[in-house]
Amino acid sequence: MEPKDRRAKAKADLRKKILDTARGLFVKRGYEAVTMREIAQGISYTTTALYYQFPDKESLLRELCERDFLALSKQLNRLVRDGDPVERIRKAGQAYVDFGLEHPEQYRLMFMSQRPEPPLAAAGNGNGDSEEAAYGFLLGAVQEAMATGRFRPELKDAQLLAQVLWASVHGVVALHLSKPGGNRVVWRSARKAAQLVTGALLQGLLR
Repeated sequence: MEPKDRRAKAKADLRKKILDTARGLFVKRGYEAVTMREIAQGISYTTTALYYQFPDKESLLRELCERDFLALSKQLNRLVRDGDPVERIRKAGQAYVDFGLEHPEQYRLMFMSQRPEPPLAAAGNGNGDSEEAAYGFLLGAVQEAMATGRFRPELKDAQLLAQVLWASVHGVVALHLSKPGGNRVVWRSARKAAQLVTGALLQGLLR
């Protein structure tokens, strides 16, 4: 490997280490409570050196969320080849649950933690695009199913349907990750629960 390539890899590895450490702290303690000093200490780094990588905590969070939502969007976009919008919705639910179960810390930060809105200065520079794309995938499939007459005719609000479908699988993942009741509840497979709830919901929505 060339020296230039080694330097680029070392920089990318360091950035990933910073982001992974910050994600864990944000999930555990909450975004507002975590300081840049704590993140630096978590990777045995100086605070000054950390600021060289990220000018502030907000920019760190933006890149973290952008990366995580991009990973989710890529997982969903693999389903685009399915021509049937209802099947895309069904498979999107499965892919969403798979993502949450396989990446629990990412999921908790993305969907189960309070985080600030991006500052106005970040608007229009690409931040948040991946987050919107993940929701847009589901919304697009719902709109297509609605346009082709797959849903009951009185159901005319695509945003509402997309959000209800999203809420159903989110509830399954959130319950599985938090497991209220602990060992007192005999928890079944989250994937099977998601398949059941998505199937039952779609059955009630379809003509």
